[in-house]
Amino acid sequence: MKYIVLGLGHFGRSLAIRLTEMGHEVIGVDVKLTLVEQFKDQITHTVCLDTTDRESVRSLPLKDSDAVIVGIGEDGGASILTTALLKQLQVKRIIGRVISDLQKTVLEAMDIAEYVMPEEEAATRLAMRLDNIDIVDSFQVSDKYSIIETKVPAKYVGLSLQEANLTNVYKVIVLTTLRDQVGTALSQNRLKREATGIAKSDTILQEGDVLVLFGEMADIMRLIRKGE
Repeated sequence: MKYIVLGLGHFGRSLAIRLTEMGHEVIGVDVKLTLVEQFKDQITHTVCLDTTDRESVRSLPLKDSDAVIVGIGEDGGASILTTALLKQLQVKRIIGRVISDLQKTVLEAMDIAEYVMPEEEAATRLAMRLDNIDIVDSFQVSDKYSIIETKVPAKYVGLSLQEANLTNVYKVIVLTTLRDQVGTALSQNRLKREATGIAKSDTILQEGDVLVLFGEMADIMRLIRKGE
């Protein structure tokens, strides 16, 4: 897959390097030539340009990218302007970076549904999510075990957890399921994902639900691949 990461500060470069290591084609962009040169051997491509300049941004392969991630953190104004510019250019998937409650409000006002917090861990989690579209979020508990949020595989929709038998088949534990609920944000109805409680044997898996799984990453990935 192809990604553009705008801003090669701590978060942006962590994400761009991780996605490159995963085998994706990544364009890392920054206004500082020193950063562009520093990471050119660790990121597929690096480009030096001003992301608040419309013509410069239009020169990037926006339509060919699966997502454009705004990783700018030091300059909040540049981050918001860049995000607004991407919105104007009708980029199909924009992932913003939130460094304050105010910025989060502005992104929501621009109808940016995806955003992340400025932490290196967040970069790793986002890279995993971009690497596999079925993974909603992830948290590494230890070197061996992880907690993963993933969409309910189609073959298990309508089944109870007892019928799905995921623990015995895949060696993973379902902690809970998440379901979209209608909430309010900025006076507009939005879907808010909420936990349905501790998973039980009679919990029914519904279309659109998200499973919260605990186990080894290899086992969880096996469930995702075979459950399609």
